[in-house]
Amino acid sequence: MSADPSAPAPASGTVHWIGTGLSTGRSGLGLVCERARRVVLWDRTAERAAERLAALGLAGRAEVRALTPQALAAEVAAGDVLVSMLPAAEHAPLLRLAIDRRAHFACTSYVSPELAALAGEAAAKTRTVVLTEAGLDPGIDHLMAHDLVARARRALGEVPATAAFTSYCGGVPAVPNSFRYRFSWAPYGVLAALGSPARYIDGGAELTAARPWEATRTQTLAGEDFEVYPNRDSLPFVAQYGIPDHWRLDTFVRGTLRNAGWRTAWKEVFETVSAGDAGAVRALAAELAARHPTTADDRDRVVLSVALELRTESGAHWRGSHLLDLTGDPAESAMARCVCLPLAYGVTRILDGALPAGLGRAAESPEETGRWLGFLGAHGLRGAFAEGPGPSSSTSSGAPA
Repeated sequence: MSADPSAPAPASGTVHWIGTGLSTGRSGLGLVCERARRVVLWDRTAERAAERLAALGLAGRAEVRALTPQALAAEVAAGDVLVSMLPAAEHAPLLRLAIDRRAHFACTSYVSPELAALAGEAAAKTRTVVLTEAGLDPGIDHLMAHDLVARARRALGEVPATAAFTSYCGGVPAVPNSFRYRFSWAPYGVLAALGSPARYIDGGAELTAARPWEATRTQTLAGEDFEVYPNRDSLPFVAQYGIPDHWRLDTFVRGTLRNAGWRTAWKEVFETVSAGDAGAVRALAAELAARHPTTADDRDRVVLSVALELRTESGAHWRGSHLLDLTGDPAESAMARCVCLPLAYGVTRILDGALPAGLGRAAESPEETGRWLGFLGAHGLRGAFAEGPGPSSSTSSGAPA
């Protein structure tokens, strides 16, 4: 009998955690240190890695190394797991190394064409896992979307319906400042992203916002007003979320959430981005980051709202939503917890041999989605779930009902 081509190569139990930036949180890295046989933390210097471990309260829980391509290549072995916490542009070389060493790979970033091609090679040649989009956004938002689609199909059956789907996520100051934002990393990237067109569905039509902020609207969540706008290209996620062909999409948008008053406060940013001068954008980003930094006394807040509403031709109506609202504390920022903990859980699933070989994103089956949401809910990332029609009934969103 031939082996299952989707079965992953055995994991060795060693995890190489590459990068120790602000998205590496105590909860996530601590989980990996607890579950892996061996963890190696890589940073620019071994001293910096050790300092970061100590700052996270994890001193002595992992080995530390100075990151160079040669040093990393010398240590990675078959079955190890490479976790990339580096910028997205650095993922492909690390995945290439993982394939060459028959090792597994995990990151939180969106799948690029290069990563997708390499993941196909990993599945065919080495049967290794390539886990992507396993952070907050993308990541937890995917889990919530898959859960809502599954719930809606169970509630209404496989009948034609008109559907409205929205997914908005943002990291904002817990106490809004005049700028309605505080920078913690990559200030240029935050501003430059506004120059990327956004594609989405609204009113049943495919739309493109060349300047996404011009599509900003008010979104009220749990009685509080926020401002939201479309981000990137939402349309590929229609298929990724398993939206059935018999649903007519009136709305389908994935976007960014900001504190109320953001669009007014960012008027100078929009004018600079619109002018198209990358140097001016970079200079303004540096100036604003110095003016509005995240200090040790500031607390961040993550708000993620995913909602799906359906109306059938017979008049049946169903609505479900997940709302995660988390404020950071002195031990760990909300963003670090929300990005790092789901990634770490994905790493434990790789260590357990539970994920198929090749490309994967967070969790894409109902069973696996339930496991991820249940785990996250039990470890502090428990949001509110509401389901209708009629008066909303709220429960925790730790796992599907």
